This record gives sequence, structure tokens and C-alpha cells, in this order.
Amino acid sequence: MTVPITGPISGLPTGRTLRLGSRKSPMAVAQSRQVADRITERTGRRVEIVGVTTLGDVSRAQLTQIGGTGVFVSALREALLSGEVDLAVHSLKDLPAGSAAGIVLAAVPPRDDPRDALVARDGAKLADLPVGARIGTGSPRRAAQLLGLRADLRCVPIRGNAGTRLSQVTDGELDGVVLACAGLARIGHAGAITQIFELDEMLPAPGQGALAVECRDGEPELAALLAAVNDEASMAAAIAERSLLEALAVGCSAPVGGYAVVPHAGGSGPAATGGQSGRVAPPGQHEQLLMHAAVLSPDGTRGLRVHGSAPAADARRLGRDLAAELLRRGASDLISSPMAPTSSGNDVQ
Repeated sequence: MTVPITGPISGLPTGRTLRLGSRKSPMAVAQSRQVADRITERTGRRVEIVGVTTLGDVSRAQLTQIGGTGVFVSALREALLSGEVDLAVHSLKDLPAGSAAGIVLAAVPPRDDPRDALVARDGAKLADLPVGARIGTGSPRRAAQLLGLRADLRCVPIRGNAGTRLSQVTDGELDGVVLACAGLARIGHAGAITQIFELDEMLPAPGQGALAVECRDGEPELAALLAAVNDEASMAAAIAERSLLEALAVGCSAPVGGYAVVPHAGGSGPAATGGQSGRVAPPGQHEQLLMHAAVLSPDGTRGLRVHGSAPAADARRLGRDLAAELLRRGASDLISSPMAPTSSGNDVQ
């Protein structure tokens, strides 16, 4: 797919199309197209999407068994470093928390709804489902919080793209599945949602609902171009949430939730306190970033929750401070607990 050009950009070769590396799944292509369109709209630069197959796409094993964090990312980064592509788009929650040699996080576009959603048969909400209902989820974090809400549920590990997962509900194999609001919206399935979990019910994964745009280090012209699609508040939240994971020394396969936001009245997204309307706004140096974090036992019977705030400029410190508080309260014991039998696949964010 090539996005039509609208004009040249100074500082970069004007005749060459930018090559955007993307996974080949419908979800990945949809969100990469969203970024490509935004780059063209903001800069006039033409963008071509280049499909890359990752280990997470071809393996049918549970992702915790093949590495968990990074299995959707490594092949894209290899294509970036080899020069096969100029930039890569990931679901932010797929990225390992630490930095990668030779690669920079150039932009985080405006974040979509970070919340989790239930898709159940006959329009059912979680409270309507029968005792022992089978809920499909590829996320230990979601499974732990589901069991915390209803201990009788049976969380069933699932893999595959959104269509595959949704078909397991319509075909009667499962009573419901839990997926990300943002992912369902991106592929046109928001209408299938039967319940949205508020943040005090199910804390999202760090980075959920956000996209990450990476490019090679040492290319200032390209980095400057990509800055045109960056949202400062979303980037600040990403830095805080990723620093939380890095300080806890865990990845996307751990039952850890984290969400940071610069509240601003009058928007349509959830505020950090859950339930109220609000959206991220461009943070100034002293704008407050609010953050909630949690570490859970895989069976949902135990959990540690903390929250805090700091100027957006101190986003990294905020994430580290909350991680330190969680560790002080015993988070290591929960993190090292045997994992529930779920995968960590997240084609739907």
C-alpha cells in the first residue's frame, strides 16, 4: 500500500518513498496505514508499507514459551537495521522495555482508548455470564484481573488474529473473549464490544492503545520528520509506563498493569482515575502526569496497586518510583509466582 504524496520535505531525498516496516496481520496493517496516512498528512512524504513476518506470527506455541516480550518486534528491528525499511511501527506494548542498540523511539502518535473490552455472546456483560464461563484471553494480566472480578471464570489461552478470536465466541467455543478497545476499533469491530472495563476494574498493559514509531539512530532528518506525528502527552505516558516495566525487570507476559495520562477535561478518552471523560493534552514542563500501576498474582487472589504523579518532564522517574514502591511492598514474590496457563499473544493490542 502506498499513500499518495502531497509534497516534498527538505533535508531528505525528495524522490524516494519512505518504507514503513509492519507485521502482516490485519491489525498491524491497519495501524501501520494509520501512521502512514498521518505522516503524509503532516509532512507530505509518500509512505509504502512493507510486510515483515515475525516469530510471533509463525509460531503456534504460547508466546511465554518462545520468549514473550519481543517476539513481534525482533524481525522488524532487524529489517530496520539492515536498511530494508526506513521506519517500523509496533504496538507499543509489544516493545521490550529497554533500549535497542542503533534504534530510537522517534514518535508515539496520539493514543487511542487504552481500556480492555469484553466481547460475549448475546450482548452479555461479565456479570451476566454463567458460572464457570469460558473466557478467552492471551494475557496473564487480563486473566488475573478477570479472576479477581469473578473467581469462577475459566480463562482459556487463545492465539490468532482478531477474526479468529471473535469467531470462537460466535461459534460457541467460548462464552467471551477479552481484547483491547483500540485494536477492535482499528479493524472496525468496536460494535462487537459488550462491555468496556473501566480502569479501576482492569488496569491496561503498559503501552496499550498506543503505537510506537522507530527509526535508526543517527538519522536526524528522518527523526525530525517523524516528530511531526508525535504526541507529547502520549510520549510522556509511554516513557513512564516503559520505565515501570524496565525497573520491575518484566515484560508483556507478566501480570503487570500500568497507565499514565495527562488529564484534560472535555475529551473522549478515560482519565487516570477511571470512568470519567478526559484525554491527553500536550504537556508543558510543569503539567502533571498521573499514573496507576499494579502487579498481580496469576490467579487474581493477590495484588499490589500504587499511584502517583509528577511533572511530565519527569515521566521516567515517575515510572521508576512506582516500580520501587511495588518492589518494596513485595511485588517480586508476585512476579515470580507460577504463571497461569495462558499465552501472551496480542494481535488485538
